[in-house]
Formats: sequence, structure tokens, C-alpha cells
Amino acid sequence: MDTSKMISKEGVKQSIQDLIQAGTTFDIDALERIYHKNLQVITIDLDDNVSIADKAAFKGLFETKLKNGSKPLSTWAKFDHIQVNDHNAHVLISRKVNLAGDDQYLVLSIDLIFEDNRWQVTREVIFARPDSLLSK
Repeated sequence: MDTSKMISKEGVKQSIQDLIQAGTTFDIDALERIYHKNLQVITIDLDDNVSIADKAAFKGLFETKLKNGSKPLSTWAKFDHIQVNDHNAHVLISRKVNLAGDDQYLVLSIDLIFEDNRWQVTREVIFARPDSLLSK
């Protein structure tokens, strides 16, 4: 895909779909490419606990799932908003996924930068939502 097609809502959406595929199948090499070297992941759970992870720590979660032979995660996703400003992008996406041991409805706010001829995730803010949303 040429750069002009990549720097578009469609290009960003494809990059997030690639991220979902890599994460749900524990493809560590793909995550290495998609996650920026300065990645920061901030998670807030239903009890208002906040945790912060860097690239190595967050990739470690997927590496553990791979080593444990975990089943692939759900790929369910609803794109709520995509915004592209030159070489920066922001995505709001809702996901139903078992990331940390329990099925959860998550809303993710994802910041990306177009660098090295590809979109890379620089920040994910993950908000857990009530389990009642899982059935919707």
C-alpha cells in the first residue's frame, strides 16, 4: 500500500485490524512492529485501579499467553471513531475480549504515529466497562 493510502482512515483502520489479529493470536513479531518503542498502555479497571505498562511489559502479557498455549482471543471489535491528522491518528474502539483472565467489554483509546513507513501504536488507554455490555 502506498503512503497516501496508508495515511488515511482506511489505512489506520487496517493497522488496528492488524493489531487485533496479532494480539488475538499472540504474534509477538507482529506486535513488535506495530507497537512503537515508546509504547505506554494505561488500564483502568472497574474498581478504578490504574496500571501502566511499557512495550516490553505489555508484550510480555501476550508472550505468557503464547507460552501457556492459550486459545486465541476474540477478534470482536466495533470502531467508534477514527481521526487522522497528517502523521498522527487516534482510534476509539470497543472490544469484547479475555485479556487478563476474564471476559471483559473494553473501550480503547489508541494513539498512533506514522513512522518508518507504517502506523505504530504509541499509547493505549484501556477502560473496562460493566460485564452487562458483553451480551450486546
